[in-house]
Amino acid sequence: MELCTTTIDKHGRVVIPAEHRRALGLQAGDVVVLTLGDKELQLISQHEAFRRVQEMVRKHVGDNRSLVDELIAERHAEAARE
Repeated sequence: MELCTTTIDKHGRVVIPAEHRRALGLQAGDVVVLTLGDKELQLISQHEAFRRVQEMVRKHVGDNRSLVDELIAERHAEAARE
Protein backbone atom coordinates (compact mmCIF):
# COMPACT_ATOMS: atom_id res chain seq x y z
CA MET A 1 0.00 0.00 0.00
CA GLU A 2 1.40 3.36 -1.03
CA LEU A 3 0.84 6.19 1.44
CA CYS A 4 0.69 9.89 0.66
CA THR A 5 -0.84 12.99 2.15
CA THR A 6 -3.18 15.54 0.64
CA THR A 7 -5.20 18.49 1.95
CA ILE A 8 -8.94 19.11 2.20
CA ASP A 9 -9.75 22.60 0.96
CA LYS A 10 -12.36 24.94 2.48
CA HIS A 11 -15.02 23.50 0.12
CA GLY A 12 -14.35 19.93 1.30
CA ARG A 13 -12.51 18.94 -1.89
CA VAL A 14 -9.60 16.54 -1.82
CA VAL A 15 -6.97 16.33 -4.53
CA ILE A 16 -6.12 12.75 -5.49
CA PRO A 17 -2.47 12.65 -6.59
CA ALA A 18 -1.90 12.01 -10.30
CA GLU A 19 -0.10 8.69 -9.75
CA HIS A 20 -3.07 7.40 -7.72
CA ARG A 21 -5.56 8.56 -10.35
CA ARG A 22 -3.52 6.80 -13.04
CA ALA A 23 -3.33 3.59 -10.96
CA LEU A 24 -7.13 3.64 -10.56
CA GLY A 25 -7.76 4.65 -14.18
CA LEU A 26 -9.53 7.83 -13.07
CA GLN A 27 -9.86 10.96 -15.18
CA ALA A 28 -11.43 14.37 -14.58
CA GLY A 29 -15.22 14.07 -14.51
CA ASP A 30 -15.26 10.35 -13.61
CA VAL A 31 -17.78 9.23 -11.01
CA VAL A 32 -16.36 7.54 -7.91
CA VAL A 33 -18.03 5.63 -5.09
CA LEU A 34 -17.18 6.47 -1.48
CA THR A 35 -17.69 4.04 1.38
CA LEU A 36 -17.45 5.17 4.97
CA GLY A 37 -16.40 2.43 7.36
CA ASP A 38 -14.73 2.18 10.73
CA LYS A 39 -13.21 5.69 10.71
CA GLU A 40 -11.99 5.03 7.17
CA LEU A 41 -13.04 6.42 3.79
CA GLN A 42 -12.64 4.16 0.77
CA LEU A 43 -12.80 5.48 -2.80
CA ILE A 44 -13.29 3.23 -5.85
CA SER A 45 -14.22 3.94 -9.44
CA GLN A 46 -17.83 3.49 -10.46
CA HIS A 47 -16.65 0.87 -12.96
CA GLU A 48 -14.99 -1.11 -10.13
CA ALA A 49 -18.12 -0.78 -7.97
CA PHE A 50 -20.27 -2.23 -10.80
CA ARG A 51 -17.76 -5.05 -11.32
CA ARG A 52 -17.91 -5.95 -7.63
CA VAL A 53 -21.71 -5.94 -7.59
CA GLN A 54 -21.81 -8.14 -10.70
CA GLU A 55 -19.38 -10.54 -9.02
CA MET A 56 -21.59 -10.74 -5.90
CA VAL A 57 -24.72 -11.39 -7.98
CA ARG A 58 -22.91 -14.00 -10.08
CA LYS A 59 -22.09 -15.98 -6.92
CA HIS A 60 -25.82 -16.33 -6.19
CA VAL A 61 -27.17 -16.61 -9.73
CA GLY A 62 -24.42 -18.49 -11.57
CA ASP A 63 -22.71 -17.90 -14.89
CA ASN A 64 -25.22 -19.71 -17.12
CA ARG A 65 -28.27 -17.67 -16.11
CA SER A 66 -29.23 -14.27 -17.55
CA LEU A 67 -31.41 -12.18 -15.27
CA VAL A 68 -31.87 -9.70 -18.11
CA ASP A 69 -33.25 -12.40 -20.42
CA GLU A 70 -35.55 -13.62 -17.62
CA LEU A 71 -36.85 -10.11 -17.01
CA ILE A 72 -37.51 -9.55 -20.72
CA ALA A 73 -39.34 -12.89 -20.95
CA GLU A 74 -41.46 -11.97 -17.91
CA ARG A 75 -42.33 -8.58 -19.42
CA HIS A 76 -43.30 -10.19 -22.73
CA ALA A 77 -45.48 -12.74 -20.94
CA GLU A 78 -47.08 -9.97 -18.90
CA ALA A 79 -47.77 -7.91 -22.03
CA ALA A 80 -49.30 -10.94 -23.75
CA ARG A 81 -51.69 -11.44 -20.81
CA GLU A 82 -52.97 -7.85 -21.07
